[in-house]
Amino acid sequence: MKVSVNIASYKRPKVKTLEFYPHCTVWVAESEKEAYIKENPRADIRGVPNEVQGNVARVRNYILDHTKEFDVVVMIDDDCSGIYRWKGHGKSTFLDEPSLLEMIEKNSIVAEEWGAKFWGMQVNDDNLSYRVYTPFSTMRFIGGPFQAFLKGNDLRYDELLPLKEDYDMTLQQLNKNRIALRFNMYYYKVKQAEQAGGCATMRNYDEEMRQLLLLQKKWGSKIVRFDKTTRSNKGNVQKKFDFNPIIKPPINGV
Repeated sequence: MKVSVNIASYKRPKVKTLEFYPHCTVWVAESEKEAYIKENPRADIRGVPNEVQGNVARVRNYILDHTKEFDVVVMIDDDCSGIYRWKGHGKSTFLDEPSLLEMIEKNSIVAEEWGAKFWGMQVNDDNLSYRVYTPFSTMRFIGGPFQAFLKGNDLRYDELLPLKEDYDMTLQQLNKNRIALRFNMYYYKVKQAEQAGGCATMRNYDEEMRQLLLLQKKWGSKIVRFDKTTRSNKGNVQKKFDFNPIIKPPINGV
């Protein structure tokens, strides 16, 4: 099985993920390519046209369109500090690069047997989020920090939703294939929205709200719901609004 693990990066020349998984392919704007090569001299750095950059959904589509020869195409964030597997009793183990590639191949075989063209993993690194009696989910959100596409998956990211492209892709997969397979025993560690560069360059209240409303308009308010009751991870402070929506696809599954 031919596997391609890819990183879309923007204005973050020092790629955190390469410290743990050095053989990933990094896709950056041509104008930034030299800076990335300087910071990551042993990495596989690929340039994309400058006009493609600045929209992560557009870059992800470019990657998918230029990796069609692979059986599995994985997207992983540039700020990932590791993929982990829960071992039970609140303990987890870090996957080194050989273990990660082995996991990708095995999980892709499972996904193919289940009829899924798209799979991912648990989006939280909190042990309480791992339901040991539900090792698989078939209709839950699969986050952008790790998404895997099997050969023949012709769906593409909505370029009008570069801050909500992962929610939209999950819904696209569920709408067409009736399954988006999530392996709940695995999770990633990332610093989403905590550093400069990447999508942080365009995140603000107005843009987050605009795209959230666009996502809801596209799929309907019964499927895309606003979360007004969540709590912050810091100090258990009540938040007024969460820009991460709740999705409720009207299909059978877990």
